Amino acid sequence: MDKLKAERERGITIDCSIFKFVTKTKRYTIIDAPGHRDFIKNMITGTSQADVALLVLPADAGGFEAAFSTEGQAREHALLAYTLGIRQMICAVNKMDAADYSEKRFNEIVDEFASFAKKTGFKPEHTKFVPISGFHGDNLSDISANMPWYKGPTLQDLLDAAKVPKRPTDKPLRVPLQDVYKIGGIGTVPVGRIEAGILKPDSKVWFAPNHVGTQLKSVEMHHEQIKEATPGMNVGFNVKNLAVKDLKRG
Repeated sequence: MDKLKAERERGITIDCSIFKFVTKTKRYTIIDAPGHRDFIKNMITGTSQADVALLVLPADAGGFEAAFSTEGQAREHALLAYTLGIRQMICAVNKMDAADYSEKRFNEIVDEFASFAKKTGFKPEHTKFVPISGFHGDNLSDISANMPWYKGPTLQDLLDAAKVPKRPTDKPLRVPLQDVYKIGGIGTVPVGRIEAGILKPDSKVWFAPNHVGTQLKSVEMHHEQIKEATPGMNVGFNVKNLAVKDLKRG
C-alpha cells in the first residue's frame, strides 16, 4: 500500500491509499490510513470515508504497550474513528507469530483494549477481536492451525459480517472532496466519497465555496468507468472547463 518513496524509506504510511478487494458476499474499498502522529490529518481524511474501522494492534513484546500508551496512537485512532461516526470496529491483533501464538498474550490485549473501547463509546457487541499474523497469513481468510485455542471467525468473516449502513440515495448530491488531481490527457479530476445522492456522467454539478458549476464527463471507481455512483463509494470524476486551482479540498 505504501507507494511513496518516503514511506518505504521511513517504514511508515504517510498518505491515504485506496485499494479494492472482493469476497463472496461483498465488494470492499480498503483505505490505508497513516498511524504516525505527524500525519494525523491524513488519517482523519481516510477515516472520515469509512464505514468500519479495522484497527491493527501489535502483539509482539512491548508493541501493544507502546501503541496503547499515552504517547501511542491506538487510543487516539479509536477515539477519532468514534468521533467521525464509525460505530463498528474490528481489532486485528497482529504479529501473533512474534508472541509465540500465545493465548494469554491475546487475552491480555483484548481485556485492556475492550474496556477502553467501551469507555470511548463503542458497544461491546460492535467491537470484535481476532488474533492474526499478516506475515504468515494466520486467520486472515483461513483458520490457523497455529492457534487451536481460537474458535472464532477469521478477519475476512468479521468483515463480511459487518453491517452496511443505509445509504441516502434520495437526498441531494453531496461529495466532500478529498483531493483534486490534474491527469495528463484527461484533465481535472476531483476525488472523494459520496455522502448523499447519486453521481452520474453528464450531471451538472456545483462546487463550493467559490460556487463554480460544470458538467461531468465521466465517473470512475478503482480505474473503471461506472454509469452511476452512490453513497459510500470513493470515486474520481472528470470535469469540463475547470482547472485544479478552481477547486478546493473539503
